[in-house]
Amino acid sequence: MYDSTIFNRVKRSEYKKIADITKFLRQNDLNIDTTVEEFITVTRDSQIIACGGIADNIIKCVAINESLRGEGIALSLATELVNLAYERNHSHLFIYTKTQNEVLFRQCGFFPIASVPGIIVLMENSCCRLSRYSDRLAKSRQPGEKIGCIIMNANPFTLGHQYLVQQAAAQCDWLHLFLVKENTSTFPYVDRLRLVSEGTAGIPNLTVHPGSEYMISRATFPCYFIKEQGVIDNCYTEIDLKIFRQYLAPALGVTHRFVGTEPFCEVTSKYNADMRYWLNTPELAFPPIELVEIERLQHEGTAISASWVRRLLAKKQFDVITDLVPDCTYNYLINNPNIRHKNAGNPAEESIITVGEL
Repeated sequence: MYDSTIFNRVKRSEYKKIADITKFLRQNDLNIDTTVEEFITVTRDSQIIACGGIADNIIKCVAINESLRGEGIALSLATELVNLAYERNHSHLFIYTKTQNEVLFRQCGFFPIASVPGIIVLMENSCCRLSRYSDRLAKSRQPGEKIGCIIMNANPFTLGHQYLVQQAAAQCDWLHLFLVKENTSTFPYVDRLRLVSEGTAGIPNLTVHPGSEYMISRATFPCYFIKEQGVIDNCYTEIDLKIFRQYLAPALGVTHRFVGTEPFCEVTSKYNADMRYWLNTPELAFPPIELVEIERLQHEGTAISASWVRRLLAKKQFDVITDLVPDCTYNYLINNPNIRHKNAGNPAEESIITVGEL
């Protein structure tokens, strides 16, 4: 490697340098990802020849001047990015990259988890971490012929969520509920988990599982190297459901997955339709899973949703909220003015699309 090659760290607040990174990414047919908190650039003769960024524990926006590949820059850049992530207290790392870069990142110690052929591959810096997670899940496996699963965001937990869980549990020998862990929601993960646990405490055949990073959040799914929104949505769905069907569902013996019907959001409605395909397609050599859609609980003719509660919260309409959420959620909202203030700043926030988010 040339002696003039320099590695630098660039924070989001360094606007001039960020502009240079943006320009370099565009030259490599990439967009900058707004979730990246810090970049590493590789320069030679004051020109950027490679870069990459860290967003929590996800490596993003990796680009290398094509004419310089083979010089070892990729390995050096990956090492610097991993070191940066470790300094930021992230040791379990993921990278989403173009399919053609898979071999490159294999050489850097990453292993594929799931992919959309010809478009995108999700990799992590361990060959067995996902398998170990599946083994831990298997310890929660329960006997029965009909084992259900729900994955929800609960942002916040509503009577609609509670109804979905109750109805699903009534149809199953056992029901497993996972809460999306991503903390980009209005309500912190620890609070959402507590409310879900309290709001479902009376259901005897239910296990509430902590979320995991293997349940992909749309909020962190990269779109900086995919131009069309429809392709982004399809890739998100395919990767999310391939991981679920290949690793998570078999560990627990899941036979059915439950979602609420989606009368409002076209994207979520399409996700539910695509879910039915990916849970059953013989393309995947794993046991098929039946998708069950449960009619949404309504209040005065309108389906109850977390987004409705958030809009009411922004307007401080607690007289209506009390009819939409269980007591545990209502008391939480009343007693947490900071949450109310945060939500008021963004009343139109859309829910993270998980699986029929209510």
